Amino acid sequence: MLQKTVPQQTLSNEVSLKGKGLHTGHDVTITFKPAPVNTGIVFIRVDVNPIVKIPVTIKFLASTDRRTTIAKDGVEINTVEHVLASLVGLSIDNCYIELDAPEVPIMEGASQTFVEALEKSGVQVQSQLKEEYLVTKPIAYSDPKTGGEIIVLPSNETSIHVMVDFGTSVLGTQNAKLEKIEDFATEIASSRTFSFLHDLQTMLDKGLIKGGDLNNAIVYVDKPVTQDNLRKLHKVFGRTDIKVKPNGILNNLELHHPNEAARHKLLDLLGDLALVGTPIKGKIIASKPGHYINSKMAQKIASTIRKERRLKMPNIDLNAKPLMDVNQIMKMLPHRPPFLFVDKIFELTSTHVVGTKNVTINENFFQGHFPGAPVLPGVLQIEGMAQTGGVLVMNNYENPQDYITFFAKIETARFKRPVFPGDTMIFSLELLRPIRGGISHMGGRIFVNGQVTTEAELLAKIVHRDNAPQS
Repeated sequence: MLQKTVPQQTLSNEVSLKGKGLHTGHDVTITFKPAPVNTGIVFIRVDVNPIVKIPVTIKFLASTDRRTTIAKDGVEINTVEHVLASLVGLSIDNCYIELDAPEVPIMEGASQTFVEALEKSGVQVQSQLKEEYLVTKPIAYSDPKTGGEIIVLPSNETSIHVMVDFGTSVLGTQNAKLEKIEDFATEIASSRTFSFLHDLQTMLDKGLIKGGDLNNAIVYVDKPVTQDNLRKLHKVFGRTDIKVKPNGILNNLELHHPNEAARHKLLDLLGDLALVGTPIKGKIIASKPGHYINSKMAQKIASTIRKERRLKMPNIDLNAKPLMDVNQIMKMLPHRPPFLFVDKIFELTSTHVVGTKNVTINENFFQGHFPGAPVLPGVLQIEGMAQTGGVLVMNNYENPQDYITFFAKIETARFKRPVFPGDTMIFSLELLRPIRGGISHMGGRIFVNGQVTTEAELLAKIVHRDNAPQS
């Protein structure tokens, strides 16, 4: 169940860190910046031209091979899970994250450095309430290949319980719990990533972990180590004192917690579930979690939320000041009266928009549709929906006035109830998939008096004005 009970939060100040990508080895500067309400978490690659903004949603998931990667327009950001866990753990809802390389820096292999920087920046309470998803029915996903399973049970608070079993004597079975999100910084953030030595050697052979230096990973040794193995490690990490300690890990560092591996799996799970795009309130129980199953669970929760959102009228105050009035809308859209069918925008993020249109008897088309029985034409309802979606689409472009949106296809349009003069239409639209190649695919509904009157999927082509078709 979607609800809004507490204010959104962003950062008070900008803060930057420098580090190295674990897998790519690139030097990288990461900068956290405050963001307006309803922005969400948005990564920005500033080293490409033009810059690319990638909102943190499951739609932009690209890969879960040993780390979580998001991508848009062929531009990737790797290893996002640790920094996302930091933001979720500190309840930061809106934030721009600028990167000048394709991978988030690994830092100490956990979230501690990010948490400390974000806490130093400070948290700013914002003017609007955050949307949260309160789990009211169990949601589950299992992976038969690994035996992993994640279930989210109804609860008024968020808690996470993780169980891992690697089938080895050196690591064995571990459990970790986070009873409340507020404890993330003290209980989970310092738990570092880990690897088995044989996996480490495989990744090195594949050209991965170019930024690893044994100060950001716990290495468990579950198989006998040959002198040839040690010589390779000495060469890769530039140290001649590498050896296996009695507890079965390499001597590069000391454990922060006896169950640090399980705590890090919990950290990864929290970061991966940020891809839902909406904070979750529920009891999360995970057995053998990993990036793949975590992302599948995020996808399932996000799908559940989308279905509920589509059927539920947006909770907006029609008397409140909108995010955009008609004059601001006309700065973004080319439409003008009498062919402008959206009056106000109340919600706007990178993936969804809510707008309104007051239907009055003064509309000239009512003279012929129909005399004595005025009804808003269905095609104009779709047009109003599309124009509201146009605001959503143009919001993803740096200079929206330079572009025009053309209809490409209308699918599954249904008109369930007529719309009359005096009604207020509430348009609710969301992107069904990321905008690629100038093509947007949106799903939308129109609500009047709490009921769905119209629904459709809209496909549109965004064209630069210089390339627009001429009559």
